[in-house]
Amino acid sequence: MTTSVAAIDLGATSGRVVRAEVSRTSLRLTEIARFENRPVRVGDGLHWSVLALYDQAMQGVAAASRLGPLASVAVDSWAVDYGLLRRGRLLGIPHSYRDDRTARGLELVDRVIAQPDLYRRCGLQRMPFTTINQLAVDGERGLLEAADRLLMLPDLFGYWMTGEMVMEATNASTTGLMRLDGEWDAELMARFGIPVSLMPPVVEPGTRIGPIDEVARAHFGIQGAPDVLAVGSHDTASAVVGVPMGAGGAYISSGTWSLVGIETSAPIATEEALEAKFTNEGGVDGRTRFLKNVMGLWILSETMRAWEGAGERLRLPTLLDAAARVDWQVPVFDPTDDAFYPPGDMPSRIAAWFEERGQRPPRGHAEVVRCILESLAEGYAVTLRDAERISGQRIERVHVVGGGSRNALLCQLTADRSGLPVIAGPVEASAIGNVLVQARTLGAAPETLEDLRELVRSTHELVEYRPRARPGS
Repeated sequence: MTTSVAAIDLGATSGRVVRAEVSRTSLRLTEIARFENRPVRVGDGLHWSVLALYDQAMQGVAAASRLGPLASVAVDSWAVDYGLLRRGRLLGIPHSYRDDRTARGLELVDRVIAQPDLYRRCGLQRMPFTTINQLAVDGERGLLEAADRLLMLPDLFGYWMTGEMVMEATNASTTGLMRLDGEWDAELMARFGIPVSLMPPVVEPGTRIGPIDEVARAHFGIQGAPDVLAVGSHDTASAVVGVPMGAGGAYISSGTWSLVGIETSAPIATEEALEAKFTNEGGVDGRTRFLKNVMGLWILSETMRAWEGAGERLRLPTLLDAAARVDWQVPVFDPTDDAFYPPGDMPSRIAAWFEERGQRPPRGHAEVVRCILESLAEGYAVTLRDAERISGQRIERVHVVGGGSRNALLCQLTADRSGLPVIAGPVEASAIGNVLVQARTLGAAPETLEDLRELVRSTHELVEYRPRARPGS
């Protein structure tokens, strides 16, 4: 039995619609649409263009439906951001997690609860953009009083498609408002004036939400009546499903952000994990994604944007080739430093980071790019060693998925600095995980995560990078 499904896979810089034909022994993906996703700054901050994203995603679904009947559709996206609604209507344009209001949110949350106490309750790494921080700002501005529902962005799209309001569990786990046992922390929410009634029912990946309604089908020209299913709607949760790893495997979901970690059977919210800045997020089938955010290729893309804004015409392959030829030692910085979080002049920030510490910053495009990639690779290596030490799980290989899996230099440097073999691919792991959970729900794919990953391994070409001896080692 082969089934056809579509994934709406939204990243923080681009979105895509993928059609897939899936059976228990085959997996074939076709990219139908790809579109840019850039937040827009207006008077009250940085916002996502959610209506444009929804329009482009649904046009992609319509195009996918014209290639043959679709059994279902599902949405995954980045986490933490949300829309507030009243009586089914969106109250405002959702903010981007990179909006600078998050700094105020951290202050407000810290006034109410100490970070160690919050970590013991929700197990999340301290990050400025977490949903609880954003909601604290909305509460201060009186916005929560007007709302009767909160929907994470994938669930907002699901609501617009079906009229049903739910919140998928893996995304709910990133809010900072959910206890480690998977229940809403009503006592914590009361401290912030957040009504529990604001939250819709939580559903697990594999839940049928409903068919795409007639209005949406007619407006976008979608053929048939595909069901909308819940999958791991946090894109990293879907990506981890699509990582072809077995025992001893760790993962790096490498894109705008780098999510570096392992899969565990239960959360690890110890003092050691808190000190190392690890987070515990929900995974598919009740697994826990024990991981750390290590910034990511955002630093490189913002660096290129700054150079191009100064009038330079650059190509990434050319820069990477030049960086690969740098045969001298370059300095490294901490890619988890908050200085590299907001958009802006990244080359100046990198230089300032070194100068503040009395070190020589990298000079010239090739050295700057090599410095960025070496710094990311070192950040990955440190995180992998910490994950192994804290969890007690031995890591034998590292799987890199997402856009970073195509960056051969970054993959090789990760192998060199970690001392572990790196297996790169697949690139579209989040879309793959999305369609696999859909197909499994429809009875057309293997039932266990291990068997789903074996299907990925057998149908995708992977590239292995072996560690090289480092100078002086």
